Amino acid sequence: MDIKEILERNPIIPAVKNENYLQEAMECGSEIVFVIMSNLINIQDIVEKLKSAEKIVFVHVDMIEGLSSSNYGVDYLMAHTKADGIITTKHNIVAFAKKNNIKVIQRFFILDSFSFKNTITHIRENKPDAVEILPGVMPKIIKRTCNLVNIPVITGGLIDEKEDIINALNSGAEGISTTDITLWDF
Repeated sequence: MDIKEILERNPIIPAVKNENYLQEAMECGSEIVFVIMSNLINIQDIVEKLKSAEKIVFVHVDMIEGLSSSNYGVDYLMAHTKADGIITTKHNIVAFAKKNNIKVIQRFFILDSFSFKNTITHIRENKPDAVEILPGVMPKIIKRTCNLVNIPVITGGLIDEKEDIINALNSGAEGISTTDITLWDF
């Protein structure tokens, strides 16, 4: 599975934050779905439903209520679901995933020049399969990030208009994740 190729076909990524829009995610045109909120009780069922709809599923391991965002948490998730990969903000989890051949998207919040510099450093050190930078309404920062790293850049957070998607893609992002269901099939 090459994330770059998947993003070329599916630049808009539905991000499911609860079970309310699970059916819509299953029926949307995107091959890939991010599960960004779940719990230990429902995660297996959510992933199973998305996989039955032939979706590529990345689970935000840090956001599974009741599961530790640790190596054991990742092991549990991969052993008990059919997730294709994980999303995390944690550098040690990226290293663990890479060591165990688990596809990983590392998520960064860029708030200022210091966090931007640290983001680039961590991307180069950790070498995740892709990165997601938030908030996604920063065309200048998206462009800078894309110019400094050689992996797919996804952006998300505060994406609620078609213009946000167009600006992010024009700035070099290869994918845009959004919880806004009205944008999933844009």
